[in-house]
Amino acid sequence: MFKLNFESCLKLIFIISLISIISAYFIEYILGHQPCNLCLLQRIPYVLALILVITNYIFKKNEKFILLLLILVFTFSFLISFYHFGIEQGFFKESTVCGLKDTSNIVSKEELLKQLQIQNVSCKDVTFRIFGLSLTSINMIISLILVILLLKIFKNYEKFKK
Repeated sequence: MFKLNFESCLKLIFIISLISIISAYFIEYILGHQPCNLCLLQRIPYVLALILVITNYIFKKNEKFILLLLILVFTFSFLISFYHFGIEQGFFKESTVCGLKDTSNIVSKEELLKQLQIQNVSCKDVTFRIFGLSLTSINMIISLILVILLLKIFKNYEKFKK
């Protein structure tokens, strides 16, 4: 049976995070499915997880603190995914985050009209599915599993460190 220890857990998180980021960019740039703003926000925890795991391997200090930060990162990921899933299912209304555009470079009325013509993807529209599940629901499941796993390791840190 597979024995899970602290090192293998970090490797698993690194692989899952790397695959998630690569998949998101592949779906966006190769397959041409535009993400909504919440989809873009859901990428941040995976990038943070990659940074935290690499930081742990470089410094080998404060492993328990890194573990705690990973729990917070994937809890945030779960909450954002849950909220996004609720918008997709019609449980929640779309927030202003879903409609925000980068307006910092708009200087003239022509540029404003050009920005208004660009199609913005709604947070309630599912543009890509895998096995009938939206990427948001898959992210919610992965984040929840990782939070449970990380909490178990944090609780029994000394045992898993061996």
